[in-house]
Amino acid sequence: MKKLSILLAVILLALSFTACGKTESTLRAGTAEDPILCGVVGSQNEVWDFIIEKLKKEDIHVKLVVFTDYNTPNDALQNGDIDINAFQHKIFLKGYNDANNTDIVSIGDTIVAPLGVYSKKIKSLDEFPEGGTIAIPNDPTNNGRSLILLETAGLIKLKEDAPEIPTQADIAENIKNIVIEELDASQTPRALDDVDAAIINDDMAIDAGLLSTRDAIYIEEITDKSGPYLNIIAAKEENKDSEILKKIVAAYQSDDTEAKINEIYKGSRVPAWK
Repeated sequence: MKKLSILLAVILLALSFTACGKTESTLRAGTAEDPILCGVVGSQNEVWDFIIEKLKKEDIHVKLVVFTDYNTPNDALQNGDIDINAFQHKIFLKGYNDANNTDIVSIGDTIVAPLGVYSKKIKSLDEFPEGGTIAIPNDPTNNGRSLILLETAGLIKLKEDAPEIPTQADIAENIKNIVIEELDASQTPRALDDVDAAIINDDMAIDAGLLSTRDAIYIEEITDKSGPYLNIIAAKEENKDSEILKKIVAAYQSDDTEAKINEIYKGSRVPAWK
């Protein structure tokens, strides 16, 4: 019995060390055969393609996994189906973690992408009709961000005690009696034929062939208060100190990547790590 007890103690101790050392066990190797899987939203990923080619020279291999909505990339990361994702801003991630009791963390800033207001019917928000309809994203963080944009544009006023992420219940004054239609973010570009205007996230706009600096009738202003809306690369807490992930972040946060962002997006996406 004494020998059995000692054996059990040794086994338990070994299991304990294994669990404690499981820092990167869910992370893929980053080889050509077992690349790091990075979740993105939308099909326009020229910047990531550029970064992936750079990383190959360091023998680090990354493969993109493309999602069409904002709901699944964090689920996929949490479940281990991907290793990192790069689609969300900081406040979106906070909302996800709070709602799901998860520990996904930011490992590096990427870009800030202003929301744009687009329309096929008017050329300025000054022309927005009394009682007209505007479509906005329905996920909580982008929904609240859109309401703040509408206030900045002078179409509504929010209550003085409105929270950081307001809802329609926090509207104190609807100046033009606008109808706010809440849709999945992926549906907002498609709504342009049916509404007077739509607030569209940058990645969804780009997929629809739109650039905020070229096509939007109103653009969200980027200020020192834009911190919660900086986009990030995210990973699971247990992998945040991975050397291979640090190299991926460094490849993103480089001068040549900054130049590539400016070349492709012409100001509709702005490098956010400096």
